[in-house]
Amino acid sequence: MSTGRFDAKVAVVTGAAQGIGLRVAQRLAEEGARLVLVDRSELVHEFEHPGAQVLSLTADLERFDECERMIAATVERFARIDVLVNNVGGTIWAKPYEHYAAEEIEAEVRRSLFPTLWCCRAALPRMQAQGSGAIVNVSSIATRSVHRVPYGAAKGGVNALTVCLAFENGERGVRINAVAPGGTEAPPRRVPRNAAEPSEQERAWYSRIVEQTKETSFMHRYGTLDEQAAAILFLASDEASYITGTVLPVGGGDGG
Repeated sequence: MSTGRFDAKVAVVTGAAQGIGLRVAQRLAEEGARLVLVDRSELVHEFEHPGAQVLSLTADLERFDECERMIAATVERFARIDVLVNNVGGTIWAKPYEHYAAEEIEAEVRRSLFPTLWCCRAALPRMQAQGSGAIVNVSSIATRSVHRVPYGAAKGGVNALTVCLAFENGERGVRINAVAPGGTEAPPRRVPRNAAEPSEQERAWYSRIVEQTKETSFMHRYGTLDEQAAAILFLASDEASYITGTVLPVGGGDGG
């Protein structure tokens, strides 16, 4: 791996307030990127890195107009966009499919598919005009898992849009790839996806997800934030210049 892979490049990271998004932002800053960090949580404004040029924005990326506003602010501040990491999403509820209410199914799809759809739509015209750019969508190995069917369906959509967009943009200088993280060890979320306290039954259903994730990983463990960030940064960098339309599983052997 070379150093300074992102010197002077403008990188947008969504879902940057915590977890994988925050670690990606930290790693990009270490490698010289100028950063635009976006989250619906005000925590995103707490990001600090010595010497880094950072624009922090609060936005609800389930809305297209908010995605457009975010990309416009990026171009206004830095005049271009070289990297987009679409990291918004995550399981809200964990339970067998027959226990989901209709509104819960819709909420899962809105949370884990639409922010990536909207952000790609907002950013691509700018990248196409430049004739360059790299998009990395964060999917999930949950496309083959238990107790999160709506989330898995949304991430299957992320995989499909990644490949379709790569086909459309292969000769336009824009690469589009995805990573599919497996279970990842991370500090407790400072802003939970679901504010309701889980019941004993819901805790048991979630425990089954943890068990299944470790069972289907060849390494039988969760990954680390750094292991997830490393794959994202590789696909975003010029070291992956001949890779596009790829969904890279990062799940210890679980292909999702």
